[in-house]
Amino acid sequence: MQVLLTSTSQKHNMLPIMPSIGISCMLGLVIRLTLVAYGEWQDRTMVVKYTDVDYWVFTDAARYITQGESPYRRATYRYTPLLAWLLTPNIHLTPIFGKLIFIICDVLAGYFIYKILKLRKTVSDKTAVICSLLWLCNPLPMTVSSRGNAESIMAMLVLGTLYAVLKKRTVMCAILLAISVHVKIYPATYALPLYFLVGSSGKSLARRPIRGHQRSIVGRTFDLFWPNAERLCLVVVAASVFVVLTGAMYYCYGWDFLQETYLYHVTRRDVRHNFSPYFYMLYLTAESSYSFVLGLLAFIPQLVLLIAVSIQYYVDITFCCFVNTFLFVTFNKVCTSQYFLWYLCLLPLIVPQLKMKIADAVELTIMWFLGQGAWLLCAYYLEFEGRNTFIAIWMAGLLFFAINIYILHRIIEAKREQMSDIEGVKGQDDSSDKIS
Repeated sequence: MQVLLTSTSQKHNMLPIMPSIGISCMLGLVIRLTLVAYGEWQDRTMVVKYTDVDYWVFTDAARYITQGESPYRRATYRYTPLLAWLLTPNIHLTPIFGKLIFIICDVLAGYFIYKILKLRKTVSDKTAVICSLLWLCNPLPMTVSSRGNAESIMAMLVLGTLYAVLKKRTVMCAILLAISVHVKIYPATYALPLYFLVGSSGKSLARRPIRGHQRSIVGRTFDLFWPNAERLCLVVVAASVFVVLTGAMYYCYGWDFLQETYLYHVTRRDVRHNFSPYFYMLYLTAESSYSFVLGLLAFIPQLVLLIAVSIQYYVDITFCCFVNTFLFVTFNKVCTSQYFLWYLCLLPLIVPQLKMKIADAVELTIMWFLGQGAWLLCAYYLEFEGRNTFIAIWMAGLLFFAINIYILHRIIEAKREQMSDIEGVKGQDDSSDKIS
């Protein structure tokens, strides 16, 4: 947020010391290591455990790997076998090895945020450090990674993909994109805007000038999809890496791999309470013959919105990916708290592009947390008090959905105001040049 960061930078200019990105990363790492140590103590001494249940699922799957068996023998392991392979030192070395990997990936994600922002000439070093600290010192990712959740790996891969494309390293971008999609499906939503951006003229379809009347919207859309050399390179390399990885895992583990890693998430109809606006509908129709079809139809709004946003904003790839991820999570038929990290790791990248007052940013943040709080309260009465609050949970989910849509609207408006100011300054400079 331009106003927010301007005032913050001015305050930091008055400070005798502003931490460098290296010190900031070390600070983030030390805090996370401290949380890991605390978690070990809590796990040994308290009834309520600090470590995420999923971490023990990963560890059990890794144990099966060390025994020469399939990781999918572990019930509820629905991830790529690469994750279980990565965590085999949990069995041979120390049970916290995986947590150390996750917190390192978490810190690397913060470093990538800094590196991406530094590619913009308008972003100062101090602003880039401040934005990276929004991730490095954020309690949510710190807690999630130190508890043993693997979402930090996805944050690192996604941010690495964006850094590669902005550095015009198409092959590396394609490789990282393929690995990201192999690990989790949702980065596939970045494929279209990345395809548009690679080899493009740098002007979005909405801003590209029409040369007379002969260039229709259809013709310009055709240009947008036309496969030039760089786009073909992106597609061929990404597809090849994904096929090789997927083929190798299928060769090792067969149908179980495809079912648990991919098909389960596509056909998933989670009738347990979650933030999704589709939750109650899928809950009521769980035993019906058309429940599967309803689950697939839920993807249509996502698909339409993702295509529209990709065409409109692909030139600003970080903003486009943030909006795509925000929409994907908000409109998904299953939505849990860990999904929020998918777009929160991209939020620091767009902060300098938004013209928004501190009070407005605080207001939106409070609304976001209050929306979650209302839902969690209803869920508490269901889980711990045994009350039938399904309708209340659904209504709270719809409220949170509306809050998210409003927040996204405000973010897009703040982005447009910033772009209008930039274009106004450019127009004044052009006029001055002509007068002189």
